[in-house]
Amino acid sequence: MTSPSSEPGNFWHVLARLPLRLIKGLFAWLLALLILFEEWGWEPLQRALAWLGRLPGLRWTEARIKTLPPYGALAIFLLPTLLLLPVKLLALWLIGQGQVMLGTLVIVIAKLAGTAIVARLFSLTKDTLLQLAWFARLYLGWTGWKDALLAQVRTSWPWRLGRVIKHRLRQRLQKLRNMLHSQ
Repeated sequence: MTSPSSEPGNFWHVLARLPLRLIKGLFAWLLALLILFEEWGWEPLQRALAWLGRLPGLRWTEARIKTLPPYGALAIFLLPTLLLLPVKLLALWLIGQGQVMLGTLVIVIAKLAGTAIVARLFSLTKDTLLQLAWFARLYLGWTGWKDALLAQVRTSWPWRLGRVIKHRLRQRLQKLRNMLHSQ
């Protein structure tokens, strides 16, 4: 008896679907890299804004944000996305005018600023936002999916290889530092 994968018709079916599977895999990796960037930047950028939030005017503002009702918190949470849209359009216009470096720099700065602001606002409004049943469902679904994707990436051979290389580079750098300090 032959297995389904050894049947000639199935071979062509699998071969025809290969480009779609490759594109899907590439998309998943690109999405995972984007999520990893967000994860990497989320906490440090949020802490930086929390430090700024200690300033008297910002401390008052953050205290007011924490007291907002659920839909007010949602509006505040979504506000940076709306405010950064014109900045990103400006960046695209700059790129279209041939100022690729400046446009790219504007996009990068907008991404960092947006991530920092959204991270801080989310830390201030998370408990209130989770009072909205639909938001809680979306958030739990998103975090479950994201965690599963990141777990898959972290068990992949490129990720593990990167971790080994990073560890070895750190060891070599530490040896070099020790040599320089002992001289």
